[in-house]
Amino acid sequence: MNFSVDGEFYPLGSCTMKYNPKICDAVSALPGLCNLHPARLEDGSSQSECVKRVLAELEEWLCQLCGMDGFALSPAAGAHGEFAGCLIIRKYHHANGETGRSEMLIPDSAHGTNPASAKAAGFDVITVKTGSDGCVDIDDLRAKAGSRTAGMMTTNPNTLGLFERRVEDITKTVHSAGGLMYYDGANLNAIVGIASPGAMGFDLCHVNLHKTFAVPHGGGGPGAGPVGVSKKLIDFLPGTLYSRPQPAKSIGRVMAFGGNIGALVRAHTYIASMGLSGLQRAARDAVISANYIRTSLKDLYPSPVSEIPCAHETLLSSARLKKERGITAMLVAKGLIEKGIHPPTVYFPLLVPEALLIEPTETESRETIDGFIRAMREIAAMDGESLGRLPTNTSVRRPDEALAARSPVLKE
Repeated sequence: MNFSVDGEFYPLGSCTMKYNPKICDAVSALPGLCNLHPARLEDGSSQSECVKRVLAELEEWLCQLCGMDGFALSPAAGAHGEFAGCLIIRKYHHANGETGRSEMLIPDSAHGTNPASAKAAGFDVITVKTGSDGCVDIDDLRAKAGSRTAGMMTTNPNTLGLFERRVEDITKTVHSAGGLMYYDGANLNAIVGIASPGAMGFDLCHVNLHKTFAVPHGGGGPGAGPVGVSKKLIDFLPGTLYSRPQPAKSIGRVMAFGGNIGALVRAHTYIASMGLSGLQRAARDAVISANYIRTSLKDLYPSPVSEIPCAHETLLSSARLKKERGITAMLVAKGLIEKGIHPPTVYFPLLVPEALLIEPTETESRETIDGFIRAMREIAAMDGESLGRLPTNTSVRRPDEALAARSPVLKE
């Protein structure tokens, strides 16, 4: 069944599912863009040169917003950008003769793509604990950072929806050990135009254009996950670059033709139409929306961090409701489906029992958010047995999610 961010509420925490302005789609569908064969980008025609100027401008804008010195637009997704970033880290250390730096530090609250990307790039993953305040345990980080550390991958705000207030201590610790700091751009929507990874001390980052800059999210693509770097890493960027010569020590191409042009043009249109003040307003509105939900529901869905002001997403929990009336996070999700609301992310982050990670974004109205809060309070007043019969309004009512994940039927 179709479910659209244009027509319904989609509060999927950690994924930033928000409305995409239709002007971005219209510009990307202009005949001169959508009919341009990728191979023609290098033919020197006025049409190709125009497109290259647009992409070069996007590289420069992303540099300014992220505090980086160079950007490559070619990675085709967030995880693809992570993988490219990990390859950059590896090649940087090898170029400096430090082939023994084989460990990547990753918080236990991180997105699953972080350890996967690091492992795929040949690193050993070292898990860093989360402290009682919901942020990186600095003492544990200091104990694990050392001569084998290649870098650390994290995001800020983190996956519990909290701003890492000691981020400078984190970056200082990793840099003192000789490692590089990698910023996962999944949560950039909370700070864009207000703070930057570069200002926090990160050496490189990727940006999920589908989460922050109006590129449609989901559906299998095409996507875009540009990777940005500080000055000392520019020579390792993957080709193709549009605002500077090809780097001398590049990790090589990570995608043919330099990226998904339609997605990149959408992001350019969005940034151009919003301007810096518009991007800042969007980030602030996203944070306000999340904190409004947090304060409205923390009495019924308390979590270890629900009393702490959050960023663009709030982490709640149905653990108390489960103990009192058998209402699990999964039952809350089923109840929301019955009410025509897409469920938030459930059971993630893994370190919080019965987790409900909720991200309203800046594009939802006060009326929509109030309707969600009302629905969550109505569900909390029910019992587990009643919720267990929901949803009743879908073509498939109660699939076995565990069986579907372990034994997927991908064709008839």
